[in-house]
Amino acid sequence: MRVLWISPRQCFPPNTGAKLRDFHCAKALGQVADLTYVHFLDPGANRPSLVDMPFCRAIVSVNKPPTYTAWNLVRGLIGKWPLPILNYRSQEMAAALKTLREKEKFDIVHFDSMHMAAYETLFVSSGDPRVLRIYDWHNIESESMRRYTLEVKSVAKRFYANRTVPRLQKLEKTLLQNAFAHTVCSKREEMELKSRVAAAKIATIPNGVDTAFFARPAVDLRWPPKSLVFVGAMNYYPNVDAALSFTRDVWPRIRSRFPECRLTLVGSDPTSEVLALRGAQGVDVTGTVKDVRPFYHHADIALAPLRMGGGTRLKILEAMAAGVPVISTALGAEGLAVESRRNILIADETNPESWIQAILSLGESEGHRRELIASGMQLVRDHYDWMVIGKSLCNTYLEWLGSVQ
Repeated sequence: MRVLWISPRQCFPPNTGAKLRDFHCAKALGQVADLTYVHFLDPGANRPSLVDMPFCRAIVSVNKPPTYTAWNLVRGLIGKWPLPILNYRSQEMAAALKTLREKEKFDIVHFDSMHMAAYETLFVSSGDPRVLRIYDWHNIESESMRRYTLEVKSVAKRFYANRTVPRLQKLEKTLLQNAFAHTVCSKREEMELKSRVAAAKIATIPNGVDTAFFARPAVDLRWPPKSLVFVGAMNYYPNVDAALSFTRDVWPRIRSRFPECRLTLVGSDPTSEVLALRGAQGVDVTGTVKDVRPFYHHADIALAPLRMGGGTRLKILEAMAAGVPVISTALGAEGLAVESRRNILIADETNPESWIQAILSLGESEGHRRELIASGMQLVRDHYDWMVIGKSLCNTYLEWLGSVQ
C-alpha cells in the first residue's frame, strides 16, 4: 500500500490535538504502508526529519503561505474557495504534489482535513482512477464556524463567519459526494455527514491517547482541591474563548469557595489576552511547555470549559489517562463515549454555579473520586489508546483498497 499523506500542518513535534492525531495516524499507516508525508512547515520551526518520523519513506516540507491576507479575505466571500481553504493554497505546495504525482504511483491520497481540498483536482486528473482520495475530518468545519458565530464579539468577524458557513457546507457536500471515503473522529459526526450525503463512505476513527505515556503512579487524592488545570493550544480560538470566559465567569466563584486553589492554563503560543490572565488572582499561564504530564500529575481536577469548536478533545483523554478527574462542558466532551458521573462530570456552560456543584460532588467521598478516575482510565485503555485506533485505521484503509482491486 502506497500512501501520499497531505497535511496543512507539520505533526512533529506532536504538541497540539490536531498534530497528535496527524502524527499517530500517520505512524500507524507507516507500519503497513510506504508513506510519503507532505506538509506545510510551521513558521520558524525545524523541518521534521526521518529521524523524527522514521515511519515515513519520505518527508516533503513546504513553506506555509501567509494566511488571512486582504486578498484572501475578499476571495473568501466571492471566489470559488472559502477562506479556510484559501489560507492553505500555495503554488509551492501544488508544484511539490505535481512532482510526486509524476514520479510515483500512489494507491491512496490522504487529505488531512478539508483545508487541503484545493489540491484534490491534481489527483482527479492524474489519469489513474484507482487512486483513492480519502479525507480525514478533524471536525466538521461548517459546524465549528457556525458555533463561532454564536460567541464571537466582533461584528465584522461574525458577519464574515456567517457568510462562510454556507460556503463551507456546500464544499463539504461536494467532498462527501466526490471523494472515495472519509474518516471522522466520532459516531456523532459520522451520522451528521451521512444525513447530508447518505451514500458517502465514512468510518469513525476516534482521537486517542498514549495511555502508557501519560500514566502516573497511584497517589493520595487531595481534598479540598488545590490545583485545577486546563490544557490546550492557547492560540486556538475555542481554547482562548474557554480560558477567558472561565476565568472571568467561573473562576472567581471557585476561588472564593476554595481560596488555596490555583488555576493553571497550559498550552502553546498563548495570545496576548490569555497572557493577560496572569494578573488574575490564583491564575498561572505557562506558555509552551516541553511536557504536559507534570501539570496533569500535579492537578486535582482537569477542565474542558469549551463553548465552541468541533471534533473530540484529546485533552480529556490525556487527563483520564493521567488519572485526573475531568469536569467538562457537554460540548467539550462531545463525541466521546463518556458517561456523566461515571467517568466524567458535566457542567453547564451557561451556569457558573454548576461548576461549583461538580467540584463539590467530587468531595462527597474519596471512594467516589477513585471510581471516577478508575472508570476514566479504563475507558481510554479499552477504546482510545493510539495502538487500538491505529490498528482500526490500517484495517479500514486496507479494506477500502481491497474493495477496488
